[in-house]
Amino acid sequence: MVKPLVMLPPVLFAGLAALFLLGMNRDDPDALPSSIEGQPAPALTVTPLGTLPGFDAETLAEPGVKLVNYWASWCAPCRVEHPNLEALAAEGVPIYGINYKDEAAKALGFLEELGNPYAAVTADGGRTALDWGVYGVPETFVLDGDGNVVLRFAGPVTQRVIEERIRPAMERAAE
Repeated sequence: MVKPLVMLPPVLFAGLAALFLLGMNRDDPDALPSSIEGQPAPALTVTPLGTLPGFDAETLAEPGVKLVNYWASWCAPCRVEHPNLEALAAEGVPIYGINYKDEAAKALGFLEELGNPYAAVTADGGRTALDWGVYGVPETFVLDGDGNVVLRFAGPVTQRVIEERIRPAMERAAE
């Protein structure tokens, strides 16, 4: 007769292996979960960034597909994605920037140096990021014409991300 405790390690191992297998077979194993996709964009608790035009929740609920991009001057991946955001803005995609936990002078210097792809910009000390479920910067959200979040993408927006994630989400948002 086999003692029950002898069977415990193989059973635990099999259970753990099953969890790993399920995790590796998700649609996108690298994607971070988002509880706000499919929901209205959370409230904004933000402040103006210098004299740049700002925006509010009503702006995000206006008709048309739009992007919301969390960024910071101290964020190296934000520098990497910046030319791609400028290209999207040049195509006419409205992008709303939320500067995250940054010094205003440094944030304004970042935009002066690299260009400003944003239709409007605000600053967040961290409260809004918590409400939006931001893990870190950069993060980009695709919103539909009713202000609902269609996609949350964590990480720098590269050409590949634009083609494989952002544009398909924008198409869904436009439906």
